Amino acid sequence: MPVTKKFLKSKPEVQVTFEVSKEAAQSADQVYLLGEFSDWEPVELKKMKTGVFKTTVNLSTLEQDSYQYRFRLVMDDGSEKFDNDWDAEAYVSNPFGGENSLVSVSPQ
Repeated sequence: MPVTKKFLKSKPEVQVTFEVSKEAAQSADQVYLLGEFSDWEPVELKKMKTGVFKTTVNLSTLEQDSYQYRFRLVMDDGSEKFDNDWDAEAYVSNPFGGENSLVSVSPQ
């Protein structure tokens, strides 16, 4: 999942764009992003004409220096699959015996 970051000069935030490739989406109908930044509530990614899913969120640089994220795929048959970013900056253990992807929002 390519992640791009834009550090805002006008306020202590980073504009982070999350993108799930068509290949990673595995023909999913919907893709949701879950992370500490949204209290683990799903944020729906928009499906582009190319089959890529995207969303942009603003993350504060004052609250903490890193955030975790996972994404959930909703498949054609309605089943759900959790996955992590294949190209994450890092991974951290979670309480369920797995790992979560990590995106850093430390000021440059």
